[in-house]
Amino acid sequence: MFWLLLLISYLIGSVPTALIVGKLVFGVDIRDHGSKNPGATNTLRVLGKKSALFVLIIDLAKGAFATYLPIHFHLEAEPLYFGLTAVVGHCFPIFAGFRGGKAIATTAGALMITNFPLLVITYVTFFIIIFLTKYVFFGSISVGLTLFTFAIVSPTQELELIFLLFTFLLIFLHRSNIRNFLLGIEPRINDKNLLNDRIPPKNGGFKM
Repeated sequence: MFWLLLLISYLIGSVPTALIVGKLVFGVDIRDHGSKNPGATNTLRVLGKKSALFVLIIDLAKGAFATYLPIHFHLEAEPLYFGLTAVVGHCFPIFAGFRGGKAIATTAGALMITNFPLLVITYVTFFIIIFLTKYVFFGSISVGLTLFTFAIVSPTQELELIFLLFTFLLIFLHRSNIRNFLLGIEPRINDKNLLNDRIPPKNGGFKM
């Protein structure tokens, strides 16, 4: 049952929400536009607020649902393992050629089920870092660092290695952002040129 639920969690995470919205509503592959990341942030940049909100909710739900699976089936295993497996599916989706998102929304969904106070701490830090630096990727990497720090200082959590590996995963996923930052070409969230990446819905329908 353990391995079956892990597989199911991965498949849940592999549902490429932003890719589906982009192709069905806008007729584009979002991985060819903006930052080329099929996640909620690039969806906001390329497809608009309503599309981004939809993608965010579904990606949150993927992490939450996968995390709840072992609880529902009364499996004696750490639920977060299943949530993070969904995160891996989100980042490397089998249904989208293993070209996925960057983990942030699906991770939030997993924490929503396992540790809500940690969710609040982690994502308040996420938004503070973005507010101070104006770079989303700094906030994203801070998610892993916050979780790793919590695991170290918490007497009840024994997830240091998992969260350390997760931090390295976030750094790997944001390697292009880091490279662009070092080259001085990574856009800030308040860069007005980002509006040029916006794409209208196909056939004039369903404005988002």
